[in-house]
Amino acid sequence: MATTDATSTASVHVAEHDHHEHYELNFWRKYVFAEDHKTIAKQYLITGIFWAIIGISFSVIFRLQLGFPQMKLEWLRPIIGNWIEESGKLSPDFYLALVTMHGTIMVFFVLTAGLSGTFSNFLIPLQVGARDMASGFMNMLSYWFFFMASLLMFVSIFLETGPAAGGWVVYPPLSALPQAHKGSELGMTLWLSSMALFIVSQLLGGINYITTVINLRTRGMSFSKLPLTIWAFFLTAVLGLISFPVLLSAALLLIFDRSFGTSFFLSDIYIAGEALPNVGGSPILFQHLFWFLGHPEVYIVMLPALGITSEIIATNSRKPIFGYRAMIASMMGIAFLAFIVWAHHMFVTGMNPFLGSVFMFLTLIIAVPSAVKAFNYITTLWRGNIRFTPAMLFSIGLVSFFISGGVTGLILGNAALDIQLHDTYFVVAHFHLVMGASSAFGLLAGVYHWFPKMFGRMMNDKLGYVHFWLTFIGIYSVFFPMHYIGIAGFPRRYYSFTSNDFTSNIFQDMNAFISLAAIVTFSAQFLFLYNFIHSLIKGKRATVNPWQSNTLEWTTPVIPGHGNWPGEIPAVYRWPYDYSKPGAKDDFIPQNVPYSQTPESNLPHEKELISLEQAIEAQNFNDQFKQPH
Repeated sequence: MATTDATSTASVHVAEHDHHEHYELNFWRKYVFAEDHKTIAKQYLITGIFWAIIGISFSVIFRLQLGFPQMKLEWLRPIIGNWIEESGKLSPDFYLALVTMHGTIMVFFVLTAGLSGTFSNFLIPLQVGARDMASGFMNMLSYWFFFMASLLMFVSIFLETGPAAGGWVVYPPLSALPQAHKGSELGMTLWLSSMALFIVSQLLGGINYITTVINLRTRGMSFSKLPLTIWAFFLTAVLGLISFPVLLSAALLLIFDRSFGTSFFLSDIYIAGEALPNVGGSPILFQHLFWFLGHPEVYIVMLPALGITSEIIATNSRKPIFGYRAMIASMMGIAFLAFIVWAHHMFVTGMNPFLGSVFMFLTLIIAVPSAVKAFNYITTLWRGNIRFTPAMLFSIGLVSFFISGGVTGLILGNAALDIQLHDTYFVVAHFHLVMGASSAFGLLAGVYHWFPKMFGRMMNDKLGYVHFWLTFIGIYSVFFPMHYIGIAGFPRRYYSFTSNDFTSNIFQDMNAFISLAAIVTFSAQFLFLYNFIHSLIKGKRATVNPWQSNTLEWTTPVIPGHGNWPGEIPAVYRWPYDYSKPGAKDDFIPQNVPYSQTPESNLPHEKELISLEQAIEAQNFNDQFKQPH
């Protein structure tokens, strides 16, 4: 009787779903103000690519200044106007604005929204077996808050006084005093307003991701059967939900200091010999608030990339991921430790040396779960039947950057060394490798791997290979030499190094080499852009499961429609990494294949699970009924 009732409930749900499937939405509801998670993921992706082009373009412009300080940049005047001075050189004020906007765009708009917004939205419902996100309306709001944040930030670029120019960390008092310089005027107000909207977007998205993973998993999908991608997105959402409100409070308090005469971050300030009335505030308080988000932010951009890499490496090694539970434990360890290491960014603020030693110890400890992930990736690759797809190459490249950038993190985590290297190009090299390049490679790997499921077509592999090698070699050519000029003492954010013989003569060639490598690396991204657009229109049509992967998204139609599955959502019987299982007919067994259908490859404990399959199938179909439709 229970089975009959469950079946009738499922039938009602499928009928309702079919009704929605045939209900045609208008253009605005289908493509603009969409509530379908797949469309929203594509919106995040396209917006992220747009911002990546702008953000990297800014870095190329300021690298021209650093590599060729005597070069006339008149040819840029039609693009950036009066920010090219009468002498033909880049304005020092605009140089700092470029550095500020490059960091803001890449960290928040590309590697946070572009990466997590795209793949959390696209993969969570598909891989946990859900019709859509828990709240399609909230999901739609999340993207449009991000879009409004993007619009404000984009408008700020064209202000007469220029965009924000206080570094991407916008430390007060510089950022708190509109009269300090041009980059602290309206551009800074728009920057803070944009970030407030961006944080609202991330909180709406994070709540949705967490709720969907906890409540909308299909029958049989226990937490121990979740793909590592979902674990990564879930923990990333938890990180963001706890840490982003702290940055929001910092931004709001900074707006109060700027516009309403408060003194949260200001005290004893003199401008042109005149004392300001602000007393009692502390700029160090802002640093604590900023870095309480700032360090979890490193893992907010890294964990999704690591989750994507886990899936791609296992699939293309044709091997089970090594240490599945250890990988989950390491991500949990990283997520926990991320909240208690923020002050390692503040060793030079005059903090108590004992407190500094505590943060130093915790910072070095975080290398342990990070190393677990690196070793497990390498062990998964070891003696695997590796298929070198573009996605696989970018995933291996991520592991390389994660290791090489992580090693320099051990150096900077030591307070005695960090005090010497703080705010030098050594720090720039470290975080661009371990966070920037690694996360960007995770984003690119994800696009190459899931492009067939997103758009129903295949990307061009040959262009993908060229794109990978130019980008991989280019990134190392840009950031590896920076370690040397950083050790030599070159400070970051400086407009020019030509004021004395030491900096202008000894390292000028290296700076020029870095700038040329940056230009080549940037140019290589247009190969990806061409490949993306051309494949979207004329790419080879994809099959249902082109990579012979095990996770649930590959059980949907080539391009999933509304509700993802045309009928009943498949149940899950096994973990997602049954690759090259001894005795199996194929080298992959999807999650929705029961153990009763694979007797030739079942392990002893798996034979015992066959009796549980009937319980899964007879389980009340409320799991189907409660899905959003």
